[in-house]
Amino acid sequence: FFFVFVAMPSYDRAITVFSPDGHLFQVEYAMEAVKKGATAVAVRGVESVVLAIERKAASKLQDTRTVKKICKLDDNIFLAFAGLTADARVLVNKARIEAQSYRLNYEDPINVDYLTRYIAHTQQRYTQSGGMRPFGVSTLIGGFDTDGVPKLYHTDPTGVFSAWKANATGRNSNTVREYLEKHYEENMTKEKTTKLALRSLLEVVESGSKNVEVLIITKESAEFLEEGELSKYVSEIEKEKEDEDQKRKAKPAAV
Repeated sequence: FFFVFVAMPSYDRAITVFSPDGHLFQVEYAMEAVKKGATAVAVRGVESVVLAIERKAASKLQDTRTVKKICKLDDNIFLAFAGLTADARVLVNKARIEAQSYRLNYEDPINVDYLTRYIAHTQQRYTQSGGMRPFGVSTLIGGFDTDGVPKLYHTDPTGVFSAWKANATGRNSNTVREYLEKHYEENMTKEKTTKLALRSLLEVVESGSKNVEVLIITKESAEFLEEGELSKYVSEIEKEKEDEDQKRKAKPAAV
């Protein structure tokens, strides 16, 4: 018997090798990992940045405090992510060390743009060297600089970063982004910003305050919405949806 071995292209195994049509498959696979992650939403208002994430159902025996999708990077900067939680933990730890090093060297808090560039640079570096694999994480970074202006950025596994008024990442992010594009308004108050972030997330998440987590960042503080406040927002949103449905049904009857 004679065996013929055919050398198969290994473009999807080697991270540093481009395919003939210009793809880095390992990086694209990392993007697919992000699309399978829990949905994360961020909205920037005139006086706040709101981060909202889908919270997966936990086991009765699990301590939910150990499962976090919104992380503090510095006093004035927070990050929400979609994708592999373990990868996010490594990336967050690197960002926290950079933030503390900056504070130690310059005696000032790190600014949002600088830290976003550092995170994006770290993600890009892991797409260019052998013996590594890309971070399977996409991030939404929000916070305030010393000028008091809210900032919001997005990074993805390729290392690309960009500033946004509102954005979503993770599973069903396209649906959420379309909703945000239709309903985003300039100069929104903290109340409107929070409601928009929560309502856009509830477009793809099963209704109920137990399935979401919301962080409101202002110049002075950053606070997670308590269960009671979340339930109040969810009730208001559901009532608004019902009113809109009734108006939509009433229009053909009027004609």
